[in-house]
Amino acid sequence: MSAQSGEIARSTAPTTAATASHWPFILAWLFTLIFYFIQYALRSAPGVMIPELSEAFGLTALGISSLLGLYYYTYAGFAIIAGASLDRYGAKGPMAIGVFTVAVGSVLFGLGSIGAAETGRLLQGAGSAFAFTGAVYLAAHAFSSRWLATAVGFTQFAGMLGGFAGQFSVAPLVHGQIGWQAFWIYSGVLLVIVAVLVLILTPGSHEPNRGSAWAMFAPYKIVLRNPQSYLCGFIGGLLFMPTTIGAMIWGVPFLGIEGVGHAEAAARSSMVPLGWVIGAPLLGYIADRIGRRKPVILGGIGLMLVALIAIVYTNGVLPPYVGGLAFGIGSGAAMIPYTIIKEVNPDNVKGSATGAMNFLVFCFSAFLAPLFGLALVHLSGGQSPTLETFREADLIWIGGIVLSFVLTLFLRETGAAVQPAHQA
Repeated sequence: MSAQSGEIARSTAPTTAATASHWPFILAWLFTLIFYFIQYALRSAPGVMIPELSEAFGLTALGISSLLGLYYYTYAGFAIIAGASLDRYGAKGPMAIGVFTVAVGSVLFGLGSIGAAETGRLLQGAGSAFAFTGAVYLAAHAFSSRWLATAVGFTQFAGMLGGFAGQFSVAPLVHGQIGWQAFWIYSGVLLVIVAVLVLILTPGSHEPNRGSAWAMFAPYKIVLRNPQSYLCGFIGGLLFMPTTIGAMIWGVPFLGIEGVGHAEAAARSSMVPLGWVIGAPLLGYIADRIGRRKPVILGGIGLMLVALIAIVYTNGVLPPYVGGLAFGIGSGAAMIPYTIIKEVNPDNVKGSATGAMNFLVFCFSAFLAPLFGLALVHLSGGQSPTLETFREADLIWIGGIVLSFVLTLFLRETGAAVQPAHQA
């Protein structure tokens, strides 16, 4: 009996120790979600203050698109740096620097000059590149592979809840109590506090790797030599664009042209990120539960496409709020490729895999944000966009969604249902 007890103790002790070792990462992951929430609110907030920004900076629709699109240029570039630095140094230092960078960028954007706003938007993008990448990096250390898609879904839940707040809650603030400039400055102060908390609470996951600083980019040789990595990035990018640019930036102006009041338009547009709040964890859970990734992605794409066509081209067919919510729920499928890219690459390049994914996704954003504004200007002949103008320009998003469906067919299935039992 004593020998049996000893055997049980030996078999359970490692499990208990492993579980205990996960808790610091779970706690750090939770606080990183707060950062992700705030930076996503700052990403979507300009959508409800476009008239104020146009007046303050004297910009056209193309100018506003270009200003806000600066965020995606630095986000794409720093996604590579974020992933590499996480693999090299762990999450503690890089995450705190990322939060503080967004804080500075937020304050600069609120100063009211075009030069400060441009610099601020660039800094916001650079720092925000650490948010999702860091959260997924911590989730990969905090949770088993069986529940990784669910954890990534809940990570995006926090982000899109911030996107929802950035429209639904910010609209009455900037048009009432505090004004748009104060909103950005107060947000920066809040982020400074979060930066301090992240620095204190995030564990150092390992000793920093030695050698040349360029060596930290070595994992990208593995990630970027894998064709599946590109498929994940392209699919994610094509699915993000209709929400982060099409809906969260131009949704309110589009609904305004349809005759919807500004407050009502902001509330209806906020249904898209609210749908993400529901769809990202739900679809991630379904993918984990059935042990398959591709069917869930394809189902989400189908729902997304039908909802977008109904919203843009069949006014009045869907009840208010329902179309945006369904569109957002379907868009939650865009998070599953973030899980797949980690599963088709080795465990020792977790941060770099997510960094490469973010780089590819936001390269699409950096390219399409000004392109969509340019399309609106071209189709309207330099005049204010009309409903027909938006409907023509939105064909960009329709084409992107259809292409993402085709590319998904070529993804390798990585779910537990198709893996050997010892790997699942």
